[in-house]
Amino acid sequence: PELSDAACDLEYDLASGRRGERSGRVEGLVAALTGAEAALAVNNNSAALVLVLATLARGRAVLVSRGELVEIGGSFRVPEILEAAGARLVEVGTTNRTRLADYERALAPDTALLLKVLPSNFRQSGFVAEASPRDLATLARRTGVPLLVDEGSGLLARSAHPQLADHPSLGELLESGADLVCGSADKLAGGPQAGLLAGRRELVERCHRHPLYRALRPGRLVVAALELVLRRHLAGEAMPMDALWPDPKIHRARLASLAARWGGEIVAAEAFLGGGSAPEAPIPGEAIALAGGDGLAARLRAGHSPVVGYRQEGRLILDLRTVDPADDEALDAAVRSALAGAER
Repeated sequence: PELSDAACDLEYDLASGRRGERSGRVEGLVAALTGAEAALAVNNNSAALVLVLATLARGRAVLVSRGELVEIGGSFRVPEILEAAGARLVEVGTTNRTRLADYERALAPDTALLLKVLPSNFRQSGFVAEASPRDLATLARRTGVPLLVDEGSGLLARSAHPQLADHPSLGELLESGADLVCGSADKLAGGPQAGLLAGRRELVERCHRHPLYRALRPGRLVVAALELVLRRHLAGEAMPMDALWPDPKIHRARLASLAARWGGEIVAAEAFLGGGSAPEAPIPGEAIALAGGDGLAARLRAGHSPVVGYRQEGRLILDLRTVDPADDEALDAAVRSALAGAER
């Protein structure tokens, strides 16, 4: 049956016969995938950050590098998040260079948290320096001030793909000594919109007990969908994102077949991971170029099965890497119909 209609034990403990914790299995899966002592799921990564700040740092100081006071998607601004959670922002270092010594000098009796924000859809280059999560974790252990690393993109474990070679996973950040990590479930993890928080049991449990947690926890359908995705990760199954790196020979044969039907041409094309996860790391590959302008693009979007491409050098590019090959016949019908519309 459909997920929304299926019977389930989402809030029922089969062992005890009593009401269970809604996100219990999801949190256990996140812990298993990252090596964390405990974990929580919330509405999104912003919610995870707000929950930690409200729980651990309300009315107290949080140290953040000036180079990490960023704005990312949907007008998410780190300083405003701290203000909304009731924490006091203490900026350390400079915009382009922040060293461990800057954090050490800024420590004070009311310092509640060290916050490290990893770059996802922003980059600095040139004369730059930053304190690594491992260095900050050493400082956190020495001073007793917890370290939260906002990883952002929800990479659960190290990826073999070169575009993510420099992106530490939630598990690696915890292994390097971070007390807490947070990230999105709907980006690199490939799940529904949700936020993941993982780390030391005592700190996670404090967040779980905070009154805000009930307001920020995800709904039942999100939890059910997230559990399915996390189980796929745990089983080592291929995820939809992995289709961005198809077998080149198989993919070219597929493109050649469809291009011949549409009168198109196979061209080199670059793809990018969504959600700002790796904006400067293109994934090379091939796509189909069709002659046609905005009219063809509009007809494809308006069809019974909408098809979305992009314009490049006066042609419409259809990159099929994340289109399931099982949908090729429906795709073929949609493109043929749009092309026929241009001939009328």
